[in-house]
Amino acid sequence: MKGSAAAPPLLEVDRVSVRFGALIAVNRVSLSVARGEIVAIIGPNGAGKTTLLNAVSGFYRPYEGTIAFEGQDRTRLAPPDVAALGIARTFQNVALFKGMSVLDNIMTGRLLKMRGSFLLEALYWGPARRQELEHRAFVERIIDFLEIQAIRKTPAGRLPYGLQKRVELARALAAEPKLLLLDEPMAGMNVEEKEDMCRFILDVNQEFDTTIALIEHDMGVVMDVSDRVVVLDYGRKIADGPPAAVRKDAAVLDAYLGVAHDA
Repeated sequence: MKGSAAAPPLLEVDRVSVRFGALIAVNRVSLSVARGEIVAIIGPNGAGKTTLLNAVSGFYRPYEGTIAFEGQDRTRLAPPDVAALGIARTFQNVALFKGMSVLDNIMTGRLLKMRGSFLLEALYWGPARRQELEHRAFVERIIDFLEIQAIRKTPAGRLPYGLQKRVELARALAAEPKLLLLDEPMAGMNVEEKEDMCRFILDVNQEFDTTIALIEHDMGVVMDVSDRVVVLDYGRKIADGPPAAVRKDAAVLDAYLGVAHDA
């Protein structure tokens, strides 16, 4: 069920700025993501989209503004602490362990869920063995969900790029995130691969009840999967609303085309 206006947002970014020396990559951006939404973040190259996701996930620390998740300020948390709250992400460039199998790559997404003493895990006794079986069962569910059973034992580095992207999505889902951040999940894909990824994103949102914020350049994809679209340009937010309204916004047309058009 999509978030309602009355419910508090799952994620709230309030006047956040990120600076690299004299360059202000994100300039006092505010946005919110309601529980259950799919929000697309779009904009021309260099608009600050990935920088904003890096700030939300803890890789960059804002020099001003706050980031709240489930009502709690998490602006100063490091990436592992952010992940422990229930935020997972994928990257523009695939960041898999190329020599490891697909199954083992996805299992790394369960690390934050694993508990127990080092001795028990080393000896593989009792609780450690039960825990391993539980984690593997969950990972196998994701493998089935994303239809990658046939490559589960294949080293990730041998896969075509589109399948590597799907494995990276699987690893993020293995962490059971409340908020999933996807940075250009369809970059480098052909039409058929994009259609599959669109379907998986919608299914993740509906079947896993996962809130999603994604960066995407393919406007057809954005219009098909998003509940709401946020537009950045030169580090500033210039539009925020339903896809149909945003695509007619004069400031958005100006940012993409260089010439403002009437709606």
